[in-house]
Amino acid sequence: MDVPKDQIVTLLEHGLYTSAQTLGCFLVSSSAANAEASPHIKAESLVLLSDALFREREYRRAIHTYKQALQYYKIIPKQNSTTSRSSLPPNRSSSPNSFNISAINENEVKFKIASCYCALNENKAALAEMEGIPGKSRNLQMNLLMGKLYRNSRHSRNAMSCYKECLRHCPYVLEAITALAEMGASAKDIISLFPQTPNRSGRASFDHFDSSRWLQRYVEAQCCIASNDYKGGLELFADLLQRFPNNIHLLLEIAKIEAIIGKNEEAIMNFEKARLIDPYVVTYMDEYAILLKTKSDYTKLNKLAHDLLSIDPTRPEVFVTLSVLWERKDAREALSYADRSIRIDERHIPGHIMKGNLLLTAKRAEAAVVAFRSAQELRPDIRSYQGLVQSYLVLSKTKEALYAAREAMKAMPQSAKALKLVGDVHASNSGGREKAKKFYESALRLEPGYLGAALALAELHVIEGRNGDAVSLLERYLKDWADDSLHVKLAQVFAATNMLQDALSHYQSALRINPQNEAAKKGLERLEKQMKGVDPDAPEEDEENEVEDAEGDQEETDLL
Repeated sequence: MDVPKDQIVTLLEHGLYTSAQTLGCFLVSSSAANAEASPHIKAESLVLLSDALFREREYRRAIHTYKQALQYYKIIPKQNSTTSRSSLPPNRSSSPNSFNISAINENEVKFKIASCYCALNENKAALAEMEGIPGKSRNLQMNLLMGKLYRNSRHSRNAMSCYKECLRHCPYVLEAITALAEMGASAKDIISLFPQTPNRSGRASFDHFDSSRWLQRYVEAQCCIASNDYKGGLELFADLLQRFPNNIHLLLEIAKIEAIIGKNEEAIMNFEKARLIDPYVVTYMDEYAILLKTKSDYTKLNKLAHDLLSIDPTRPEVFVTLSVLWERKDAREALSYADRSIRIDERHIPGHIMKGNLLLTAKRAEAAVVAFRSAQELRPDIRSYQGLVQSYLVLSKTKEALYAAREAMKAMPQSAKALKLVGDVHASNSGGREKAKKFYESALRLEPGYLGAALALAELHVIEGRNGDAVSLLERYLKDWADDSLHVKLAQVFAATNMLQDALSHYQSALRINPQNEAAKKGLERLEKQMKGVDPDAPEEDEENEVEDAEGDQEETDLL
């Protein structure tokens, strides 16, 4: 009795993979699929069974069965093989999701095996399979997968060739555009790859001039972001958002850039807008989680983590979010979540940055350097540079810290944050404070609203005894910024000049804005002792060890 192949195809097309798999077991063991008499039928039957296994996520079994199919395919007489190849439809899809009862195609099966290896994160084995497919035989899906595999293997030139080939076939492969931009291709080079078919008038078509203009703007935006021109990228994305209002992808891209450059309020607003439109979106939600933590909004952070877990617990964004949530409860658990996000996707930058920050907090600066370097190799942004500089300063490696800060300044010449980083390195050494002051002032000239540079400059004024200058600088920012860190810094300056009532007022303002601000809590506790006439520096018994550690840290800073 024969098992009809077309019924398995029907089951696969309707998503009934368990039934397809069971029926496939009958098919491959039927008399019609006799290996000696009909190797081509045996091969086709095994491929259908493999497709069902793939869809059931039984990737190891699928690989084994696909390879069996190839072995039978190789013993098919040449005449049958030639006929089989010529009978294939010209546009047949090679995706494992595509099912066809015609004779198998060796290249398609290799692609399916590679797809299984990718699902198992075995990129080396996947690439070995893909390299067995001749270049001229590769379709769009194959070129895209090869581009990703070459990029993961750090073969950038080969990766770029594959991504370019994708765009020559179809200019709307947006992930190829983003990848090429991140690997350094210019907007002009990318746009030149787009196919231009002449129409009857002899002019280039590609829906040209009007409908393709948005795509060219998109390419320009991605190239701006890749080259750290965040301002230019934001402007281009904002223009596109006007043309495509409530576009989830654009809102998330804009929010991510705003998070990177420190426009936290705007980023939170755009992330929340995206979640209102699509409550099940997971992309970049770990960036949103980090912002919620900086605002100490643990109610929203808890809800976000719960939502993401219920949507898709296999995504790296979910584990970075859990890492952010657990940071204040259990640093070791937080670090394990960050590691897990990287195991899921080793190219997930927020996972590396989160890991670096956790290691830095745990005083494991050498390991933090490795994590921040990993993030930087994937795509340099200001956060990886900030982490590197902080780590090197903790390790008393001033030379390396200065090199990293200058590298940031070179990569981002229009970034106030990069200028501040160089200032931070100089400020760590008493002999470099004048240079630090110049860099902080340059950062404020470039970006007058950059609060981080204002706080650093105020700290420098305090160290050098210019408390009045520090107060006047910070009070200028107080008019436009309702920021808890600003109030804390003012409170610290007032407390140092014995203006205790003013200090009390600012600590209270900081805690009204952010009740979880630890610096404000500790400062207020210290201030209350001062106001009662108690020496705030007198150690309590259980604090002696902590005070000794703090003194050790101060000595290290002085040595820098």
